[in-house]
Amino acid sequence: MKKVLLLLLISNFLFAQKKKYSNEFLNIGIGGKGQAMGGAMTANVSDVTAAFWNPANLTSLDAKDGLQVGAMHTEWFAGIGSYDYIALAIPMAEKRRTIGLSIIRFGIDGIPNTLSLYDDDGTINFDKVTSFSAADYAVLGSFAQGLNIEGNQLSLGGNVKIVRRVIGTFANSWGFGLDLGAQYQVENFKFGLALKDATNTFNSWRFAFTDKEKQVLSFTNNVVPISELEVTRPTINLGIAYQKKFNKVGVLAEADLIATTDGKRNTLISGSNISMNPAAGVEISYDDLVYVRGGISNFQKDNTFDKKGFWVSQPGVGVGIKIRNIKLDYAFTNVGSTENRSYSHIVSLILQVKPRTPKGKLQD
Repeated sequence: MKKVLLLLLISNFLFAQKKKYSNEFLNIGIGGKGQAMGGAMTANVSDVTAAFWNPANLTSLDAKDGLQVGAMHTEWFAGIGSYDYIALAIPMAEKRRTIGLSIIRFGIDGIPNTLSLYDDDGTINFDKVTSFSAADYAVLGSFAQGLNIEGNQLSLGGNVKIVRRVIGTFANSWGFGLDLGAQYQVENFKFGLALKDATNTFNSWRFAFTDKEKQVLSFTNNVVPISELEVTRPTINLGIAYQKKFNKVGVLAEADLIATTDGKRNTLISGSNISMNPAAGVEISYDDLVYVRGGISNFQKDNTFDKKGFWVSQPGVGVGIKIRNIKLDYAFTNVGSTENRSYSHIVSLILQVKPRTPKGKLQD
C-alpha cells in the first residue's frame, strides 16, 4: 500500500508540477554532520560534502592531506526509498585550488505497476501486475579557487550539474544547470553564499506509454502527459558561522537563511515570489576526535482538526568520531517531511587518502 501511495505522489510531481519543488531530491541534504546540524552548512562546511552545500568551501582541503572520499546511505519510509551519495575531492598542488566529483541517487524500487491490472473483460488479474523503479540521479563536477584579500581568505567555486530522472519505462528526463558559491573568512567568523541552480536548471521530459496504458489513464481520469520542460528556479543560501577552540574543546555554530524563488511555499517567511526559512546548528567537539551535534530547520505551519494553526520544524541530532584518516558521522532526523514524522537514521563516511612519500611511507 505504501508503494502505491508513493506512486501517486510521484505521478503528482511529474504531471502536475512544472516549476515548484522541481528536483526536490537535491534539497534533502548530504552527510551525517549536515543532517544533524539542520542543514546549516553554507559557511562552515570544510570537507568533501562542500561540493553539495557550497562548492567554494572545497578550498578548505589541503593538498598535503591528499584527496577525500565521501559516502552516505539513508532510507525513507521504513526502507522503501533509498538515498545514496558518493564523492571525491582532490586539492591541487596550486595554492587553495580543488576539483571534485559527486554522484547522488534517490530511488524507490519495486513500485507496483497496476496499469495492466484488468483483463479485456474487466476482471482483475493480479498476475499482470509488474513492478518498476523511480530513480533520480545527479552528477556534480566541482571547482573551487581560494584568494587572499588583505589577509582574509575568500573562496569562489561552482558546480556543473547533470540531472537524470527515470520512472520505469514511462518517463525520463535530462537536466542541466550550474551552482555558484562564495565563502569569506575573518578570524573566527565565516560567511557563506551558495546560489543553487543559478542559471535555472532545465529538465526535458519525455514520456512513453503504450496505447493500452493511455486508455487506462484516460479511463481513470488521469492526464496523458506529453513531452515538456521542467524548470528549477534558483535557491539562495546565506550563512554565518563562528568557530573557536578552548584547549581541547571546540565550538562551532552556524545560522543560515534559505530563500527559494519558485513562488509561495509553506515557510516561516512566505511571499508570492520568494519564500524564506532559517536553519541553525551547533557542534561541540573534543580533541578533534568526538563530535556532538544538534540543529533545526524546515519550519512549516500546520493545522489541527479545528483549524488552529501551529508551527512544526525538522530537528536533528547526531554524533561523529574521527579515527586516524576515517571520519564516521551519524544523524537522526526527520528526513522525509514534517507531516508524517518519519524519522530516519543517516550514516556517512569520509576517508582521507594521504599521498605517499617516495619511500612509500605516509606523510606526517
